[in-house]
Amino acid sequence: MNIKVSKVTDQVDLEKVFAIRREVFVGEQNCPPELEWENEEVSNHFLATADGEPAGASRWRKTDKGYKLERFAVLKPYRGKGTGQALVSAVLADLPADADYVYLHAQIDAVALYERFNFKKVGEEFEEAGIRHYKMVLERYLL
Repeated sequence: MNIKVSKVTDQVDLEKVFAIRREVFVGEQNCPPELEWENEEVSNHFLATADGEPAGASRWRKTDKGYKLERFAVLKPYRGKGTGQALVSAVLADLPADADYVYLHAQIDAVALYERFNFKKVGEEFEEAGIRHYKMVLERYLL
């Protein structure tokens, strides 16, 4: 399977990103749609394709705390095949060189994926949109 991740800005590709997120977060995980669709205009969006077919999505944005990686979603047929890793790699590579603090809110099931990229759990488990999460920070930014 040939997995490719691209930063996307045109409406056609953004619709593919949003469709993946809608299927995974709203459809499978029952996230309220109003929580799923926020900060789109200030985010940098990514689309993963597998053999040319839409397979996954993610984004990053600058917040008042630093650079937040979020909305990692992989469609069921493409899970466990490296799509998530490809997305994390692409997003990290796209961050500005001076990104001073990089963090994310990881669903419990995805913690191991982010740990492979030197993210470390910080603080207690918490709930977001009815799903258990940990805040994780890229290790080079932990003091």
